[in-house]
Amino acid sequence: MVEKQQKIWMDGKLINWEDATVHVLTHTLHYGLGVFEGVRAYELADGGSAIFRHVEHAERLLRSCHIMGMTCPYSAQEIMTATTDLLKANHLKHAYIRPLIFLGDGAMGLQAQNDTRTTIIAWPWGTYLGEDGVKNGIRAKISSYTRHHVNVTLSKAKTCGNYVNSILAKREALACGYEEALLLDPQGFVVEGTGENIFIARNGKVKTPPLSNSVLEGITRDAIITILKDNGIEVEETLFTRDEVYTADELFMTGTAAEVTPIRELDDRSIGTGKPGPITKKVQQVFFDILAGKEPKYAEWLDRYEV
Repeated sequence: MVEKQQKIWMDGKLINWEDATVHVLTHTLHYGLGVFEGVRAYELADGGSAIFRHVEHAERLLRSCHIMGMTCPYSAQEIMTATTDLLKANHLKHAYIRPLIFLGDGAMGLQAQNDTRTTIIAWPWGTYLGEDGVKNGIRAKISSYTRHHVNVTLSKAKTCGNYVNSILAKREALACGYEEALLLDPQGFVVEGTGENIFIARNGKVKTPPLSNSVLEGITRDAIITILKDNGIEVEETLFTRDEVYTADELFMTGTAAEVTPIRELDDRSIGTGKPGPITKKVQQVFFDILAGKEPKYAEWLDRYEV
């Protein structure tokens, strides 16, 4: 359950949590045309706090609006300032942050051009796939649901309605006794998880699906590629099939919610030794040190604030 906080930022001001409501005729509620972000703030080792890659998240939110033909009345900087104000108002030293831009009530029908509304919510939320999953890896399955074709729902926008596909895949995986699902594209190539990007490692090299496929341009994905290259590990953005994943030495997924989570088993087949491998562990170590403010090289990724 989401842990209730004091304030939510909505349409330009901080309001009480209980007052952040919308009408049942809200257009996005009926048709799914809205965009959102998942952002995290972390408590640093020195006692301060920081939002991870805040600029990139704010800019992607507005790019999603542009792709979907929506107009946001706020700039990226205004979204960032509102987010920091919200964290301070709720005294949150660490949090999951959910900006959402949606169409309000008024007219109905697919053609309706209702006013755009903007809200930002923040609350404490642990690792999406569990601490044990981060440490020891999770079990996943190839979903029976296909990921969107690139010309179906515009996969580079983080759009509300797109995630019905993810919900179906996630529920199927859980019902079958797995923790997560991997989805294939219409041609049968591995694309991503229900809310995560995918990496495989074999013979000391790493592969991840290219952005030209039905892949969301993950901000954590970009960070991990940078970390890998900075540590001398070759990264190739290329298509690959499920059987190549079965024979990988390592498999892990990345995302704001999932952070860096290994997959130890796919479709009842052990991946490598069935435990997180050396590349996965190295990536996790560097990534979590960055989030704690222990890696000065990546200090620009942290937008510091004081509660």
